Amino acid sequence: MEPNGSVSPPQDRPRWSRCSSSGLRYGSFVNSLSSLAPEVEEVGKPAKTPRRSYVAVAVLCYINLINYMERYTIAGVLLNIQKFFDISDSIAALLQTVFICSFLLLAPLFGYLGDRYNRKYIMIAGLSIWLVTAASSSFVIATQFWLLMLLRGLVGVGEASYSTIAPTIIGDLFSGGQRSAMICLFYIFIPVGSGLGYITGAGIANVTGDWRWALRITPILGGVGLILLTLLCPNPPRGAAETQGEGVALQSSYLEDVKYLLKNKSYVWSTLGVTATAFLVGALGFWTPTFLSRAQVFQKLRDQCDEEPCDPTDSYIFGAVTVVTGIMGGCLGTILSRWFSKKRSNADPLICAVGLLGSAPCLFIAIFVASASIPTTYVFIFIGEVLISLNWAVMADILLYVVIPTRRATAEALQISVCHLLGDAGSPYLVGVISDAIRKQKSETDWSFHSLKYSLLVCVFVGFLGGLFFLMTALFIADDRKAAQRLVEDPSTQPGPAAPEPSEPPLELSSKEK
Repeated sequence: MEPNGSVSPPQDRPRWSRCSSSGLRYGSFVNSLSSLAPEVEEVGKPAKTPRRSYVAVAVLCYINLINYMERYTIAGVLLNIQKFFDISDSIAALLQTVFICSFLLLAPLFGYLGDRYNRKYIMIAGLSIWLVTAASSSFVIATQFWLLMLLRGLVGVGEASYSTIAPTIIGDLFSGGQRSAMICLFYIFIPVGSGLGYITGAGIANVTGDWRWALRITPILGGVGLILLTLLCPNPPRGAAETQGEGVALQSSYLEDVKYLLKNKSYVWSTLGVTATAFLVGALGFWTPTFLSRAQVFQKLRDQCDEEPCDPTDSYIFGAVTVVTGIMGGCLGTILSRWFSKKRSNADPLICAVGLLGSAPCLFIAIFVASASIPTTYVFIFIGEVLISLNWAVMADILLYVVIPTRRATAEALQISVCHLLGDAGSPYLVGVISDAIRKQKSETDWSFHSLKYSLLVCVFVGFLGGLFFLMTALFIADDRKAAQRLVEDPSTQPGPAAPEPSEPPLELSSKEK
């Protein structure tokens, strides 16, 4: 497009239309995959009954709970794994890094598929892979740590399909305040599942005397979720909530989708804020139980763990704290969002900024007070996690209302890729590497605690940086939200300055013949 705003050729721009189908068909290739095409909804009627929509959200929340339980079970038994395989901090952190790397690399693929094909079938396939690989990882022997890392990477394949697509289905089932409430409910299960992962992992390892049994409980629970997903979860038309069940169709290439998102300033800055949050959660979630255990050894409150099973008390307590703070922070963030959004159009990113900026000093105090008082440490960890948890539902809601429905899965996928690539994919490993580097300079045993303490300070800096990213989001969010709403209300409107030419009518997908 020329700088002076001249109209570009019609074939270079996406074509928009309202349609009654949630599927987008692209040539003969898609037509040959008719089994993936969702059922067509009748024009003018809601996509699904309210009762079925609530049931679908319940199923998605349950799977999200199991998803994050499985992800953080490893952290709950990390000391046992280090003893079993005889590995250092940096090598142990690779378990999380490998998992997140596969997760982020495949998220764009599932985002592309999720904007074009039947989302329910994609999630079913991904969860099936997750269940098999997660269960298989519990049978690895002590000389095959490489195999455990490989299987952890394959677990990320399944989770990438679900985490990318599930929020977009909720976004198409509800709108307005109901959507915010349902998204809040969905994202509350991230910290709740994470906390239960610590508790169940450490608890089962302690009861059975074998950490591998901790990796077998979530695949069993996940099998139940897979059955419920197959039977009870719909695949609503994209944009159904905003168009009374009709849906919105877009014919565009993946490159056009990415260009659209990169021009969306609110999306770009909020993605950087989400990345900072992921960095914090990844590093703290992986290392905090180990850090607290070493702090108590430093204070001579307990003996150092020389053989498994190690004392699971810190995993229990930290898991419980994560569950409680996740529920409190998630609910409080949603309440604040609904209250202040009536007064300020940029309330949501401001809430996220306050959460991250406020958590940074709390984490700083918790890190340095751990050598003197464990109860005080838990108090500041509690406050810091509540502030971080303010962001969970609000961050997701921002994406849903600044991005048009037919590009939400792609937006979710790219955000997941960026936030994991620059966030929790590397943060546990980075903390482990810094800890090992500091410890090598000191021969004293006490430095196993101090080295981890100083390495965790990187989280404080990232917390401040994330707050600044959300402050930048607040400058653009009002305009970007209005632009997305206009496009949904009038699908013939282009996302740029050029309007479609009358000679090139939009391609419409016909309803199923009655």
